[in-house]
Amino acid sequence: MDFKQHIRVIEDFPQPGISFKDITTLLGNGDVYRSAIEALREMVKDKKIDVICGPEARGFVIGAPLAYALGVGFVPIRKSGKLPYKSIEAKYDLEYGKDVLAIHSDAIRPGQNVLIADDLLATGGTIATCMNLVKQLGGNIVGAAFLIELTELNGRGKIAGTDIISLVSY
Repeated sequence: MDFKQHIRVIEDFPQPGISFKDITTLLGNGDVYRSAIEALREMVKDKKIDVICGPEARGFVIGAPLAYALGVGFVPIRKSGKLPYKSIEAKYDLEYGKDVLAIHSDAIRPGQNVLIADDLLATGGTIATCMNLVKQLGGNIVGAAFLIELTELNGRGKIAGTDIISLVSY
């Protein structure tokens, strides 16, 4: 399936010069959404995944159904202050500032094989931070899966050495 035809591109959003890839059109079509998750499942099914982690919020709409399709658990990685139990945090740089991501301290058991899943690989900062949190808990990163990869931003460079799977590249 050509998933690109189901992703709306909005020029100059959220600022001039940005070509925003809007996945809400893909998510809103049940058949296409299911096909995208199934395609990702096929691409990662042999990775011996114990659990999938996804960053807030769009990582949830990719990671959770992918975990369900694989029959494994899903661990949300959230913004600071959003998790109810003891957690660890990591700061990371955004285009215009800094942010903090957190994961429950007992979410990953040492030695578990973890796949990181998100909607988009851009600069790689968010995913590198997720990987850092998983590694702090003793998890083994087996790969990262995305609906979209923006190749010119070289997010792969920030997470070099990671097996990266993406359905669509721009």
